[in-house]
Amino acid sequence: MELIERWVALAGPHTRHIGAELDARYGEPHRRYHTREHLAAVLDLVEELAGHAASPDLVRLAAWFHDAVYDPERADNEQRSARLADRMLADTDLSPDDVAQVVRLVELTAAHAPEPGDRDGQVLCDADLAILGAGPDRYAAYAAAVREEYAFVPEELYRAGRAQVLNSLLELPSLFNTPPARARFEKTARHNIRTELALLNA
Repeated sequence: MELIERWVALAGPHTRHIGAELDARYGEPHRRYHTREHLAAVLDLVEELAGHAASPDLVRLAAWFHDAVYDPERADNEQRSARLADRMLADTDLSPDDVAQVVRLVELTAAHAPEPGDRDGQVLCDADLAILGAGPDRYAAYAAAVREEYAFVPEELYRAGRAQVLNSLLELPSLFNTPPARARFEKTARHNIRTELALLNA
């Protein structure tokens, strides 16, 4: 299903204009990893993990917005994406409480550290990080695409910054929160991260 049709199936035909704008955002030319393909992958994983969520449709909406604003030269993309969700969803039939929940979930993807009882946050964060547990070729393509998005950063600085991000992930007690994602991705993700760190430090 085309992305815009997936949005319409979720939010209704009267919101097609929102889906079209989001689709265009994920198609921006400066994106290399945070693209329509990434959005579709996150949406697919949310579907797989939906049984763990308390409010699956709100997680689906948050997935659509989680990287809607993406400028690699800024550090506040998640906050700006959340503000965009707040503004755009105000024009829909969602209640203010539901909009606030979507906004909160989008903001969670900055640190990927949902609370133990936050089932919706766990599903969204696990879906967003699932690429870490991909096969070696796909993971290598992901790492290369991220480097392309940060092409403006000199190599030495990029290696140091990327290593800091990867080491912070390894320090988490668990990268994944839901039992299915942990079983499927955790071991491979840690291996991938250590491999990338070794390459960065070579």
